[in-house]
Amino acid sequence: MDWASIGRNIRQYRLERDLRQEDLAEAVGVSTNYMGMVERGEKTPSLETLVAILNALEISADMVLTDVVDSGYTVKQSLLAEKVGRLPAAERERIYAVVEVLVAHAGH
Repeated sequence: MDWASIGRNIRQYRLERDLRQEDLAEAVGVSTNYMGMVERGEKTPSLETLVAILNALEISADMVLTDVVDSGYTVKQSLLAEKVGRLPAAERERIYAVVEVLVAHAGH
């Protein structure tokens, strides 16, 4: 299991919610030091602690596990589509054009 990847995802969602590591640790009921080790992939949280983290961040498990489960690309595509969908139309078109070029040249 790639706990470093899971920890990075936890950190990303914590930062997106403007939470300090201390805030998340308090909400979960663990020390700030422990939360830091989880985010760095140095500690493996129990299932109970992982669920508490997910609930505190108001995210689903697939969002944190996206890099370690086989269906992770589907989750990433959904998250990316959601982010792109919030952009103005001109920005969306620019991004789609770049992606089209990258796809056309992939594997060549």
